[in-house]
Amino acid sequence: MNTFSKQAVKFKRIALGLGLALTATVGANATTAQNTFQVTATITSSCTVSGSALNFGSAIDPLAAGVPLDATSALTVTCSNTTPYAVSLNAGTNAGGASNFTARTMKSGANTLGYQLYLDSGRTTVFGDGTSSSSTKSGTGTGSSQTVNVYGRVPSLSGVVPGTYTDTVTVTITY
Repeated sequence: MNTFSKQAVKFKRIALGLGLALTATVGANATTAQNTFQVTATITSSCTVSGSALNFGSAIDPLAAGVPLDATSALTVTCSNTTPYAVSLNAGTNAGGASNFTARTMKSGANTLGYQLYLDSGRTTVFGDGTSSSSTKSGTGTGSSQTVNVYGRVPSLSGVVPGTYTDTVTVTITY
């Protein structure tokens, strides 16, 4: 080998040696850094309520119908899991006050027809807003719909004038 070739081989060996040395140096000095971060979600309590009309009938003969006249309706309450709730009803738009439960009245023009709403099928506990002589329905949400029955009663048809009688009752769910 000539001098030039010997130096080229020596240069290759040095270059390979340096390459290995650089590789070893990079691997030996590698470091890592770590940190943490939070993952959060805030779930709020939530409830919805809906209901169907309470219908005492659409062709009531006041001379032939027995009284009291009873009907039932269902409210559907859906609250997030473990959420405590209370369902209340006002006295209706025709009662002369939101808490005037003894005067719940349906109207047909100027004519009136008294009625009452109850929490129980025996119709002994007035369903209202929890004040005076009325009670509310309490429960705990499951995340699924729950049924709350409303039991209605028209105590008398005496002297009632023919017509279509209505009232609007506001349902409130407190949670």
